[in-house]
Amino acid sequence: MYMATADLGSNVDRFLRAAEAFFNNLAAIGWVPFAIALVLWAGMLLARSHAWANALRAAYSHSQIDERFITASFLAGAGFNAILPAHAGDAVKVVLAKKSIPGASYPAVVSSFAVLAPFDTAIGVAVLGYALTLGLLPPLPRLPDIPAFDIAFWARNPELLMFFLTALGVGTVLLFAVLARRAEAFWQRLKQGVVILRTPARYLREVASWQMVGWLCRFASFLFFLEAFNIAGTIDNVLIVMSVESVSKALPFTPGGAGPQQALLVATLAGPSLAAVLSFSVGQQIAVAAWAVLLGFASLALVFRITDWRQLLREGRAAQAEAK
Repeated sequence: MYMATADLGSNVDRFLRAAEAFFNNLAAIGWVPFAIALVLWAGMLLARSHAWANALRAAYSHSQIDERFITASFLAGAGFNAILPAHAGDAVKVVLAKKSIPGASYPAVVSSFAVLAPFDTAIGVAVLGYALTLGLLPPLPRLPDIPAFDIAFWARNPELLMFFLTALGVGTVLLFAVLARRAEAFWQRLKQGVVILRTPARYLREVASWQMVGWLCRFASFLFFLEAFNIAGTIDNVLIVMSVESVSKALPFTPGGAGPQQALLVATLAGPSLAAVLSFSVGQQIAVAAWAVLLGFASLALVFRITDWRQLLREGRAAQAEAK
């Protein structure tokens, strides 16, 4: 327990040191590529929200779906995810989307959002595999030495990790078995949310293609962020950043993987100075989080006319409980 607490404390210290490096180097930032990177990041969010809206249109083919509300739901969820751990914003997305679709159910809306997972997982694994193949990330034996609680804890305790994954797998199987027997209506709603997968051509055209646009915007955004902080915007460096972001968010003990992301980037980005890497890592993270929060809360206020975000979070937790 003491070691875990100390490692979590080091995450905070590392993030604060990186933040200090960022604010000390504000004058050196290229603001034009910085602004382009933020525009591309917004483009990524809009492309992904459009893919989700198309999945919902397939699920509720007889309902009129206003994409403004789906886009606002997605942006609001992204904003909450930027400042809260454990993907709390995903519940907000579901609550708002359900409110905007007449007759919608939580299980169907949740499963429609899951339609995005297969393509994202495939691309994420490909990016991570490429980075590992070229030796751009630390080898497995070095992971326990990376000064980040989220990563080093599991690397130091592989038996606990295997137990956790096994228990998770067994629990998932048991849950599916129980629900299959006792909640046929629930399963029908789940299947309704993923109905677009029954027509692969439509799925590729209306969901996967827009997800690819989102990934390309994300790639380009990181490229311009690197250039803004005077780090070479090479393909290898962008793939390193994308891989590190995915790894640091896999077990989100902190919002946006703050702390572990800085530790991994320092260990992987070769060439730039330590100050430059720290300035980039926290500067990009702060900028993306602030941008997501601005877009999210503006969407809540302008589209949904919601200003009480605490009540919205409570509704999100209630929705999760109802879906379960």
